[in-house]
Amino acid sequence: MLNTLYPIKFTPILKDKIWGGQKLKTLLNKKSDLPNIGESWEISDVEGDTSIVSNGSLKGQSLKQLIETYKENLIGLQNYRIFKDKFPLLIKFIDAKEDLSIQLHPNDELAAKRHNSFGKTEMWYVFQADENSNLIVGFNQDMTPNKYLKHLEEKTLTQILNFDKVKTGDTYFIEVGRIHAIGAGVMVAEIQQTSDITYRVYDWDRVDADGNERELHNDLAIDAFNFNMPDNFRVTYDKTKNQSNEMVSCPYFTTSYLKVDTTLQKENHHDSFIIYMCVDGQVEISANGYSEVIKKGETILLPASIENYQIASKNATLLEVYV
Repeated sequence: MLNTLYPIKFTPILKDKIWGGQKLKTLLNKKSDLPNIGESWEISDVEGDTSIVSNGSLKGQSLKQLIETYKENLIGLQNYRIFKDKFPLLIKFIDAKEDLSIQLHPNDELAAKRHNSFGKTEMWYVFQADENSNLIVGFNQDMTPNKYLKHLEEKTLTQILNFDKVKTGDTYFIEVGRIHAIGAGVMVAEIQQTSDITYRVYDWDRVDADGNERELHNDLAIDAFNFNMPDNFRVTYDKTKNQSNEMVSCPYFTTSYLKVDTTLQKENHHDSFIIYMCVDGQVEISANGYSEVIKKGETILLPASIENYQIASKNATLLEVYV
């Protein structure tokens, strides 16, 4: 007989990055001795980096094992029909001590053909930003492939990029084919398709400890660009307390902003798992007689079979994600 499913937490998978820092340790209490922690993969089904359950009776099992065992009860009937035993989202916290490389991601068709992977549509929620820090999203002028390649060749790419100063709560939707980078001093919560495919086009002439530059992917990237995208990447959303305020809704995920200062009775009407990322405060989530507290910088998965649950907090901010 299958276990009754409950709100599931996973052990974060921490990634050392040339541009990473220590905020994931100091601000979000992630446990690591890595010198430059750039990313905390909160929920992952990327090959070789599958999340492991850290709480309850399923502790020690992998996300892949859970899907194979619980199927649509874990991820939802429609999701299981589409994705089978593959979890469709990769959930991260990212700390950029230095600028990330300037990059873009391929669409589903290109990623499947070249890498046997999903594409990488993603969104960012800024939950901490140093003064005068930036995100790079898109170009600051109309762009053509020839104009872009000329600036790339002449190492003047930054002249044509759009730099946005950011603060806590700023939210960006990054569609495939759009050039982008997280700037130094910014921490984001990132929700994305399950994919680790990135085309790096410029890395600030940076070298690693051995004096080597990181690989660039300009030959691959040029076919992945969409040079005709409107500047619709900044997300505006309501912040009404104690209700889910939709931020981003696309074919790959829906994310809402939820500010809680009471006890909420919630129902899952989505035929999907629901993920909560706590970006401020702490909250208790209860379902099927099981309660779990998540604090700022923690993430929890509610299986699709949980129809009713409770969220209680005196003051917390959550991102609510489903497919």
